[in-house]
Amino acid sequence: MTIEELREELQRINLDLLELLSRRARIVEQVRAVKERDGIPVHVPEREQAMLDALVAANRGPFPDETVRRLFREIFRASVALQEAGRRQTLRVARAEGAPGRIVRIGGTVVGGEPVVIAGPCAVEDEAQMDAVGRRLRDLGVPLLRGGAFKARSSPYAFQGLGRRALEILRETGRRYGLGVVTEVTDTRLVELVAEHADALQIGSRNMHNYELLREAGRAGKPVLLKRGLAATLEEFLWAAEYVVLQGNEQVVLCERGIRTFETQTRNTLDVSAIALLREQTWLPVVADVSHAAGRRDILPALARAALAAGAHGVMVEVHPAPAVARSDAQQQLDLDEFERFLDAAGLRRGNVP
Repeated sequence: MTIEELREELQRINLDLLELLSRRARIVEQVRAVKERDGIPVHVPEREQAMLDALVAANRGPFPDETVRRLFREIFRASVALQEAGRRQTLRVARAEGAPGRIVRIGGTVVGGEPVVIAGPCAVEDEAQMDAVGRRLRDLGVPLLRGGAFKARSSPYAFQGLGRRALEILRETGRRYGLGVVTEVTDTRLVELVAEHADALQIGSRNMHNYELLREAGRAGKPVLLKRGLAATLEEFLWAAEYVVLQGNEQVVLCERGIRTFETQTRNTLDVSAIALLREQTWLPVVADVSHAAGRRDILPALARAALAAGAHGVMVEVHPAPAVARSDAQQQLDLDEFERFLDAAGLRRGNVP
């Protein structure tokens, strides 16, 4: 045979291989549907190894066994990626290719457009504290007030919050200064009470896997700010958001608040890559809680700039009139003057006005 004939034969084989790979991919998509129905993991390493062993046993050359393994591992890897992509596309929170993001309204503030700032103390302590914070937020054009009423704390001896009284103070402060109120709900029994006082319900990182709470919050008729769990994958994070959306509530904001790693110089590690990936994978707005990520004041402007550069729609930061005497998280809260400098350093002074 001539070189041209041999090349034509190779091209025919290439096309045959492509057709076989396409047929294999269509079967893989059917497998994904069955796995979803039956709760089987996408990737089963034992099954992959068994297929590789069978292929090597059937190999008669001229490719060596290791080459066969390498070629088919790539095919298997592509198949897993196809299954995972299909699985993501079945989620209501998944962004269709080319589709725009959406906005969430908290009070009179739009989240999902220009960057917003959500600020306030770790915990509501008294009326004077919240009045000082609320007044400064209004003066600086910051539209959203945060503050803890029911505090989920690692230590049972730590300050647990003022409960109902804190909710009343938050609501009064928000009304006085025209601020939207965001506060955490920690229990299904508290959802109705918190929803009566707040413009948005926050689900903290400890409760990201609390599926009954996610469902109940989704039924409350208020926007939900959902924080990523300490060690949650992005897939798990989106599944948690899906629980809320399935209740008919699409007003969900995702919050990257740092994940637990081996690093000890910060409280957690801000996962900047997660922000960029979430912007690609979902139409839900994404914000970053830089205070809980850092656990310290000095690097908050840098983390805020990094989050915004990655595509965050806003930043959450803790602010207290006198952090030195704060009843919780004193080391990471900014005082009011530091907060003003933070806004300037992060380029957020004008970007947070709805």
